[in-house]
Amino acid sequence: MSHISENDIIAGNYYDKYASNNPIARRLMDGFFASFDQLLSMTPDLNVHEIGCGEGHLSARIAATGRTVHSTDFSTAVIQSAKQLNDLPNVTYEATSVYELTAEKHRAPIIVCCEVLEHLEEPEKALEVIAGLAQGYLIFSVPREPIWRMLNMVRGKYWPNLGNTPGHLQNWSTAAFRNMISKHFEIIELKKPLPWTMVLCKIKKP
Repeated sequence: MSHISENDIIAGNYYDKYASNNPIARRLMDGFFASFDQLLSMTPDLNVHEIGCGEGHLSARIAATGRTVHSTDFSTAVIQSAKQLNDLPNVTYEATSVYELTAEKHRAPIIVCCEVLEHLEEPEKALEVIAGLAQGYLIFSVPREPIWRMLNMVRGKYWPNLGNTPGHLQNWSTAAFRNMISKHFEIIELKKPLPWTMVLCKIKKP
């Protein structure tokens, strides 16, 4: 599947790692999913809001556990693609930017925001919005740098950009990402499935 662009912004996955048949990519994704499934299993509620759902692959995985998922993404085109690829009775889709989410409409006991923050011009602003939506637990993931870029270069990709995937505007090491998230949330568990950093958080007590 070719990548989707909207208003000159890359939407969804530039490289569809979820559907890749490459054995190395599949092994890496197995590690990602194993960590995600473990963190999700630590959250007790059945209602999830996935922010930046892309083509809906992770929403479908969450829905397969019997949970109800409301999935949002800024791109109308990628939401339409998600509806076609992952049209499930317990998943609803909505095209809206993370910056425009409101507590009245989008709050949820579990917030999932995986592979999103690295695409944003203002990730700190996005985290402030998300903090206003959270009622309990949150799961975030981002590429772990510089390992992400190194692995891209090993496979011969994006050499002019030193391995940086097109559309990635932010780059974090595990320590830098942990520090940023900790300003907004209490980290319960941190995992490092190669080549990602993934955290389970909850809202801070006043």
